[in-house]
Amino acid sequence: MIIIDYKDTRPIYEQVAEKFKMLILKGAMQADEQMPSVRSLAMELSINPNTIQKAYAQLERDGFIYTVKGRGNFIAGTEKLLEEKRKSCLDEILKLVKEALEYGVTREEIISVIGQTTFVRAD
Repeated sequence: MIIIDYKDTRPIYEQVAEKFKMLILKGAMQADEQMPSVRSLAMELSINPNTIQKAYAQLERDGFIYTVKGRGNFIAGTEKLLEEKRKSCLDEILKLVKEALEYGVTREEIISVIGQTTFVRAD
């Protein structure tokens, strides 16, 4: 499920948090599903439990999970998060299109590149 890349320059807790974010946004983990316990995930990944706790704290701050005292961590509702991510992606595309136009790329070239893209949805 989670694979740590030791060649990655990002801290391990950021990698763990990012992997969970992707799993949640792609629907591999559903709302209200329980997260693995800190201890079990730490043992599975052979890393310090404090690192997992830090990743979970980041996920909670970002709104991806919530904690139930005495029961553990659970996946939060993802509709709002997914909508925010979509908006962020569209903003990035708009920024790139504006930059491309500034460098002389024509509208037709942009449309042509988009037309060549293979769209695959995970519906």
